[in-house]
Amino acid sequence: MRLVLLGAPGAGKGTQAKKLIEKYGIPQISTGDLLRAAVAAGTSLGKEAKSFMDKGELVPDRVVLGMVEERLKQDDCKKGYILDGFPRNTAQAEALDKMLDTLKVPLTAALSVDVPFDDLMKRLTGRRTCKGCGQMYNVFFNAPKKDGKCDKCGGELFQRDDDKEETIKKRLDVYSSQTAPLFDYYKKKGILSSVNGTGSIDEIFKAVCNSLGLK
Repeated sequence: MRLVLLGAPGAGKGTQAKKLIEKYGIPQISTGDLLRAAVAAGTSLGKEAKSFMDKGELVPDRVVLGMVEERLKQDDCKKGYILDGFPRNTAQAEALDKMLDTLKVPLTAALSVDVPFDDLMKRLTGRRTCKGCGQMYNVFFNAPKKDGKCDKCGGELFQRDDDKEETIKKRLDVYSSQTAPLFDYYKKKGILSSVNGTGSIDEIFKAVCNSLGLK
């Protein structure tokens, strides 16, 4: 299985990736994790990435692709891999395909976890975090017993700035305009499938496995 996971912020694709990792022993490759690790380790690509990050600029695709390529050459990727968070647009997808063809490890599937817009808004804007212990809640799906107070330690709950409605709408708009065209790209390649991302985690995981033809 060589898979790219697609899904809007809040769709739960990270949760499903973890379950795939646990069951099938295939590593998840997150470009965010790769960037942080390369910068911390001071690799040549990490130093180059940091020079852009320090200026508040986006890390160029060629640097990110270089990190992905290095990661895919490691032994634990021989059975396959799960790409999460990359590619984000069709230009990145085309560059990624060229690199994967060179390594002779092309994608075998692209899977989209689909969740209605209103549900995404509730999942993201409803999140609350305890200032004391860090416990997470959702006012729509997993509300605390006492409004604004943590069940565990009684600490004050707060909403992160990036979980506020205006910010969430912008994030979803960016996803829709930049990343959604990837659906057409992978559909034309004949490797796209999708699952309904609403329901219990185990129900969704069963649908993911069925969609990917996994036992």
